[in-house]
Amino acid sequence: MIFQETSIPGAFIIDIEAREDDRGFFARAWCRREFETRGLMGRIEQVNIAHNRRRHTLRGLHFQAPPHEEEKVIRCVRGAVHLVLVDLRRDLSSYKRQFSVALSGDNYRMMVVPKGCANGYLTLADDSELLYFMSAFYTPGAERGIRWNDPRLGMEWPVSEPAVISPKDLSWPDFEG
Repeated sequence: MIFQETSIPGAFIIDIEAREDDRGFFARAWCRREFETRGLMGRIEQVNIAHNRRRHTLRGLHFQAPPHEEEKVIRCVRGAVHLVLVDLRRDLSSYKRQFSVALSGDNYRMMVVPKGCANGYLTLADDSELLYFMSAFYTPGAERGIRWNDPRLGMEWPVSEPAVISPKDLSWPDFEG
C-alpha cells in the first residue's frame, strides 16, 4: 500500500501496490499495521455502501459532531467521483483548508478522511458506488453538515450545479467559523 500525505493532517491518499501476472493482479486494500504505523484507524466498526444512480449526484458535506467523530477510509468501487474534504479542526493551521481527489473503480485509490473533517462528493459517472470503512458507529443525533456551495469556503466542483442533491444536503447551513 502506498500512502501519500495530503495538505490536511491525517488525510492520506492510498494507492494499491498491485502484484500482476497473466491472471490479473492481487493487492492489499487494508492492513491494520500499515494504518496504525501512521497513527490512523486500526479498527473498523462499520462498513457502508453508497450507490448513486446518476452522474453529477452530490452528497455532502457531512461530518459527525464530537464526541462521535468518525475516521473514514473511502473507496470508489464502481464509476468515478470527485471527493472533497474540509478541515474543521480549529486548533490546526489547516483549519478550513480543502482538498479534493478523484476516486474511481479504475484507479483503485482510497482516501483517509480524519476525524474533524467534513467530506462530500460529486459523481462523475452513472452508477457510481462507494465503500466507507468507519472507525465508529454512526450516531444519527450527531450528524452535521455544511452547504456544498457555501460562498465563504469557495469550494471548486467540476460542475456549477448538481443534477441530484437531497433536500437535507440542500438545507445544511453555511459554515460558521
